[in-house]
Amino acid sequence: MTYDLIIIGGGPAGISGTVYAARKRLKTLLITPDFGGQSIVSPDIKNWIGHTSISGAALAESLKQHAEEYKGEFLNIVEGEKVVTIEKSENDFTVKTDASTVYQAKTILIASGSGRRKLDIPGADVFEHKGLTYCASCDGPLFADKDVVVIGGGNAAFETAAQLLAYAKSVTLLNRTESFKCDEITVEKVTKHPNMRVIVNAIPTNITGTTFTEAISYTDTKTGQVHELKAEGIFVEIGQIPNTDFVSQIVKLDDFKKIIVDPLTQQTSMPGIWAAGDATNGLYHQNNIAAGDAVKALENLYLYLHA
Repeated sequence: MTYDLIIIGGGPAGISGTVYAARKRLKTLLITPDFGGQSIVSPDIKNWIGHTSISGAALAESLKQHAEEYKGEFLNIVEGEKVVTIEKSENDFTVKTDASTVYQAKTILIASGSGRRKLDIPGADVFEHKGLTYCASCDGPLFADKDVVVIGGGNAAFETAAQLLAYAKSVTLLNRTESFKCDEITVEKVTKHPNMRVIVNAIPTNITGTTFTEAISYTDTKTGQVHELKAEGIFVEIGQIPNTDFVSQIVKLDDFKKIIVDPLTQQTSMPGIWAAGDATNGLYHQNNIAAGDAVKALENLYLYLHA
């Protein structure tokens, strides 16, 4: 069977595209390893439109339920598989997954999102899951009454710090520049906490410990001096890496491996393939923007198929 459309990814972009495709009666296949995207680890999302507050787990479940409402004549869902290659033939595309399954489609919407960037300094690989973690909502309660460090300066870093302040003895945030990528309201709120400290112009250089992390060293970029902090827990929030390896041979990527799209239509360099959300080179990456990108893509994709 050749689908009108294959959608890759089960986050806000993928599900928005899925709902619009099914409502437009396009024969659609959604392929996703899971639902929710990166927000699944967030305990409290306050900017998802229509909800004053929703957990990442609840958001993931609601996205899944919304997609499953359309299962049937115009929508099939394959959960638990990851796309590994996309190949172009004369009239359609061939999509292969890690389960060795093969699917055909006339068009593709890539909404594969991104993954967490790993800390690349001595000791980081040694102490991963031994005090160094990339998920505060998963591991934060393990560090009650301990001195912990958060690395990063964006919204994710400050939200992580806010979570940890509920039970950690102290939280120190290390940011490599003097300015933050986080919104000012969040910065102000978090830094007011008496157990919170922020160190700017600080580049992490080394993690030490025995069985678990005990300290982290950083270099002051203004003075060149190296300092050491007690760190019984280290939480890393230094950005994302787009999940685009499987399309690097078929669409153009930028220097950061993000899919280059036309901002008017979300179309990629390959006719018949669109992309939306964190996997693209869009200026901003947020759940609501990803959802809007996918809707934009679907409107253009529908015209491509039927105009």
